[in-house]
Amino acid sequence: MQSYTTVLGEGKYEYEDRKSVFIGNAVPVSTESEALDFISFIKKKYPDARHHVYAYVLRENSIMRFSDDREPQGTAGMPVLDAIRKNSCTDVAIVVVRYFGGTLLGTGGLVRAYSAAAVGALENAKIITYDIYAVMNITASYSDYQKIMPILTECDFRITETVYADSVIINGKISKKAVDGFNKSITEVTSGRIKAEIVEEIFDF
Repeated sequence: MQSYTTVLGEGKYEYEDRKSVFIGNAVPVSTESEALDFISFIKKKYPDARHHVYAYVLRENSIMRFSDDREPQGTAGMPVLDAIRKNSCTDVAIVVVRYFGGTLLGTGGLVRAYSAAAVGALENAKIITYDIYAVMNITASYSDYQKIMPILTECDFRITETVYADSVIINGKISKKAVDGFNKSITEVTSGRIKAEIVEEIFDF
């Protein structure tokens, strides 16, 4: 596993140039099937649009696909794909629909328009980076619990549950990159009395 950048949710952005309207739509996807379903959904949502230009990038098999959908080659699908790649995103699909305004925009105008719609949709979908987090269970005496609380805060240990029984059991997660330093700190302040167990590793942000 390794960290990756994608979008959190759906994003939409509208760009207009000389009465041509470009509507960018971005969503997170994890498979090519999901990307194709999204493209189909947008085509049905905007059936009267002249063009449905798309691009998607997936971690799965390092897939990258794009379509100009009858726009001049290199003026539509590639700028949308470039918007994804320049933001270092993956597991994302973008469809930009165009309603023709009656005036030809030229190669440069098309590239600018499709780029603007794609970037706007990405930004509105909220670009985020998923890192690897270690889900941990920590068992401590009440006195040691008080000693490690400042370390939990300092290391951004995200507590999901605290159980107060004969001992204090803390369930939570921490960035995998911070685990070694975290374990060293709690070992030092408790003279090694703390039991910290990694249950699993997950992606989170």
